[in-house]
Amino acid sequence: MLDQSRTPLLDAIKKFQEADPAYFRIPGHRFDRGADEKARKLLGRKAFCADLTEAEGLDDLHQPEGVIYQAEALAADLFGSDCCWFLVNGTTCGNEAMILASVREGEKILVPRNAHKSVLMGLVLSGAIPVWMQPEYLESWDISGAVRPEMVEQALEQDPEIRAVFLVSPTYYGICSDIRRIAEICHAHGVPLLVDEAHGTHLYFSESCPGGAAALGADLCSQSTHKTLGSLTQSSMLHWKSSLVSRNRVEESLKLVMSTSPSYLLMASLDGARHQMAEEGKKLVLQAENLAEKARELLREIPGISVLTEENAHSRGKICLDPLRVVFRAESPRIRGYQLQDRLFAEGQVSTELADENNVVAVITWGNTEEDIRRLAEAADEIVSMTPDITGNSYQTAEKRQIFSFRIPEQVMTPRQAWMSQSKACYLEMAEGQICAESVIPYPPGIPILYPGERVTKEAAEAVQFCREHRLHLHGCADTTLRTLQVVTAYEGKEGGKLG
Repeated sequence: MLDQSRTPLLDAIKKFQEADPAYFRIPGHRFDRGADEKARKLLGRKAFCADLTEAEGLDDLHQPEGVIYQAEALAADLFGSDCCWFLVNGTTCGNEAMILASVREGEKILVPRNAHKSVLMGLVLSGAIPVWMQPEYLESWDISGAVRPEMVEQALEQDPEIRAVFLVSPTYYGICSDIRRIAEICHAHGVPLLVDEAHGTHLYFSESCPGGAAALGADLCSQSTHKTLGSLTQSSMLHWKSSLVSRNRVEESLKLVMSTSPSYLLMASLDGARHQMAEEGKKLVLQAENLAEKARELLREIPGISVLTEENAHSRGKICLDPLRVVFRAESPRIRGYQLQDRLFAEGQVSTELADENNVVAVITWGNTEEDIRRLAEAADEIVSMTPDITGNSYQTAEKRQIFSFRIPEQVMTPRQAWMSQSKACYLEMAEGQICAESVIPYPPGIPILYPGERVTKEAAEAVQFCREHRLHLHGCADTTLRTLQVVTAYEGKEGGKLG
C-alpha cells in the first residue's frame, strides 16, 4: 500500500502560494485581489488563493505526470482499483465516459430503467442501443429497488449482442444491488460491468455492507466523493479495474466530456477527502452509521411516521440498505413527501436531501451531530402531531402499480437518433404511435414511462395521463403540464411516423 499520509496536490498548492509569485495566468481574480468584495467576504481569501490553474509544479489533469498523478494513484490504492481519475464535472461525466469507453455506435448496453439522466447523455454521445431492464419495484414504498442477478443473467442469455452492463448501486433511496454476483455473471459472459455508485463512496469503509463496487468486481465505477465524503460539490472519481475495457479508451472519453479548465479547488478537496478516509475512514463511517440509526430509532417512535427498513421494504429477496440513508414518510395523506420536506425546513429549519410524492430522504454523515438528529425528529413529530389523524393514501399505490406495469415501449430509434431528429409538440391524445423525442420520468419511482426514440403506446399514453391527473412530479419533459409530448417529425429526411 502507498503512503496514504501524503497529500501531494494539497502540498503543491500550499508551496505555490508560499512562493507568492507575480501572477500573470488565469484566473483573473489574482489571489482574490481582483475579486468582488462581497464574494471575498463570503467565500474567504483562502478559497481564492487556492483557485489556481496549471501553474509551475501543479501538474495537468488531462496529462498528469506529477502531483495530480500521485494523488490519483493514492486514491486508486485506497479504493482498490488499478487506476483512478479525478473528475471536476461530477459523476455525470464519469457515467458518460464509462458508456463511451465500453460501447460504440450501434452496440447494445444493458441498462436499468431507473438510471440517472447522465446515462441518456452517454447514450446520445455514444450512439449505443439501450436494452432495458426493470429493477424490482417496492410497492409498499413506491420506489425502485435492486437489480437482481437473475435479471442480468437472463438478459445476457437472451441477447448475446449485449456488450456491457450498467447498474445504479446504491440508488438515491439507498438500495444496493448484489454487485459481486452480478460482476461474476457479466464476466462469465465476457462483458464489463459499469456501476454508477454516486451515492456509495462511503461503503468502502463500512463494516455493515458488502463494500464498494471497485472492491466487488466492477470494471468501471463512478463515485460522487462530494455526496457522502468530505470533498467539494461537483468533485468525483472514476475507477478502472478491467481487462475488458481499454484504459486508454476511458482516458480519451474523459477528455471528450470533462472541462479543460479543471478547478484546483475541486481536485485539492478530492486529495483531502482521500487522505481523511485513509487516516480514519472506518471510524468516521461508523460514527455516521450510529447517528443514522439514532435518527431511525427516534423517527420510528413518532406515531404517524414510517421508516424504510430491510424488513418493511417487502422485497422479493434479501436486500442491503445504505446505512447512511434515512428514508421516512408521514402516513397521513394530508402530508405528502414534498409537503413534509417543505414544512421540515419552514417550521424546524431542517433541510433534507430529497422528497418525492410520498417519502423524504435524509443523508447522514459524520459531519452531522446528535443535535441535528434531535432537531430532525422533533420537527417531524411536531408536524405530524399538528395534522389530523387520517391514514391511507391520496390514491392507491396498487392502482398506480397497475397503470405503470405495461411493457417497455419499442425502441424504434436510438436515443442519439431521436436527439438529432426534428421534433414538435404533439397533444397527448394524438401521440399514440408517434416516436417520443424526450423523456417522461415520474418521481417516484424514477422509472421513465417514455425514453427518446420509443414508440408511444396506448399503455404509455395512459400512464402519462395518470401522471397528469395526479400531478406527479416529472423530469425530462418540456411541457410539465403533460398536455403535449415532444415527438419526432423527421430524421435524415424520413418522416417520423415511417421510421423503424
